[in-house]
Amino acid sequence: MEELVIRDADVVDGSGDLSYRADVVVDGGRIVSIVKEAAAAGCQRPKARRELDAEGLVLAPGFIDMHAHSDLALLRDPDHSAKAAQGVTLEVLGQDGLSYAPVDDRTLGEVRSAIAGWNGGGDDIDFDWRSVGEYLDRLDAGIAVNAAYLIPQGTVRALAVGWEDRKATPQELDRMRQLVAEGLEQGAVGMSSGLTYTPGMYAEEAELTELCRVVARYGGYYCPHHRSYGAGALEAYEEMVALTREAGCALHLAHATMNFGVNEGRAPELLALLDEALAAGADISLDTYPYTPGCTTLVAMLPSWASEGGPKETLRRLADDGTAERIRHHLEVAGSDGCHGVPIEWDTIEISGVGDPALGEYVGRTVRESAALRGQSPWALARELLLKDRLAPSILQHVGHEENVRAIMRHRVHTGGSDGILQGAKPHPRAYGTFPQYLGRYVRELGVLSLEECVAHLTSRPAARLRLADRGLVREGYRADLVLFDPRTVAAGSTFEQPRALPVGIPYVLVDGRFVMEDGRRTDVLAGRAVRRSPR
Repeated sequence: MEELVIRDADVVDGSGDLSYRADVVVDGGRIVSIVKEAAAAGCQRPKARRELDAEGLVLAPGFIDMHAHSDLALLRDPDHSAKAAQGVTLEVLGQDGLSYAPVDDRTLGEVRSAIAGWNGGGDDIDFDWRSVGEYLDRLDAGIAVNAAYLIPQGTVRALAVGWEDRKATPQELDRMRQLVAEGLEQGAVGMSSGLTYTPGMYAEEAELTELCRVVARYGGYYCPHHRSYGAGALEAYEEMVALTREAGCALHLAHATMNFGVNEGRAPELLALLDEALAAGADISLDTYPYTPGCTTLVAMLPSWASEGGPKETLRRLADDGTAERIRHHLEVAGSDGCHGVPIEWDTIEISGVGDPALGEYVGRTVRESAALRGQSPWALARELLLKDRLAPSILQHVGHEENVRAIMRHRVHTGGSDGILQGAKPHPRAYGTFPQYLGRYVRELGVLSLEECVAHLTSRPAARLRLADRGLVREGYRADLVLFDPRTVAAGSTFEQPRALPVGIPYVLVDGRFVMEDGRRTDVLAGRAVRRSPR
């Protein structure tokens, strides 16, 4: 007898087709049968050792978070309710060009310092891996949800070239090609970049094109955080489309937003650019989160030259009064490349987390607010905080536009990605709320997407981008990564005031046929594993 039958579910199968009522039978981690309208037809109903009454609940494929920053959280926090409670059954890690493999002893320390604001310093982690394959093996020991990995181009450049702003030599480019190929052979699904973060931003278009040729050869995709989401946003999107077309590589645009005042109402221009490329045969997808503010680190706002050489050099420059004044001018007057070519507006920069608990008084206030309370200029306070916290502060950046968010999420190649940073006392609520926010606010309340459309955006479309032949749909033979939610009540619990509140209306989540959420509570099941690139 099979393990589980989910009885009388309203199945939204991920295809975009209309829902149907069915009994769904799960055994051995897979969906073994689907009996449609069993009760109405009066036919023999399937039996199993356990029956789950799903009356009034939607059964859908588990959600795929196409842009996650859980690289260490999955190892640190076996509970991981931040994602499991949302119905996420697969996360894509290694984002924005910086993560923890491939590394050597030198670059591991540098990367840990550079992205402490994303993932914490990692003092509680045993970094017993160096290669991509070894990191994936570590995930295979058991994690809350499944995870795929992108090779981080910035980390690769740090390993082969260093943190200097210069062109790679032919030998260094060969080394980067080799590292990317090795990572793909070991199971990575593609390559990411952070082209407003050092050292990835120092790569010229020709260098990125050559690395994308390697990615294309293995059937992976390129996922860039491109060079500007502000003053040069459209030009930055155009660069990514052109270089991936030249390389013959699939393109997935990370957190594809149009932010800052210069881009208000300009989402249609981006979508027209993508439609033209798609019509010409380009392979493009994108992800977004359903919120207007962004989230990153405070140090990321600095001009790129201030971060050349790595975190130690950044701190040295910040400590020097003359150099710090140059940094201030680039931030406040010229518009630094770290702030997307737009002069920084300190009243939009809210401190969301710090590494040193003694600095917790800054969390939840904008830089301008804290500066006023202390009788300082905003730059003086920001500089002091970066030095005291050794570059660890994370920020919310309130620069988005609702009409752009809605326009982009309607596009046919759109997928969902939380871009969720789990660190800090006051993280962005998207880390805990992205997927129920889509279902509750943008489907039920606003009607921006139909339920069937939205589920397809969050399941089958990302599964297709990841080339997963047996995930992303409720189909016989597919893996039983599933979520059951109440479409009448599903909603994000997280808010900017209470960012770690869990969702409501998602009582059951299964990974590999095992309940990781049951009756709205996290179980002790660790059914997640590394999901490796499928051979072409």
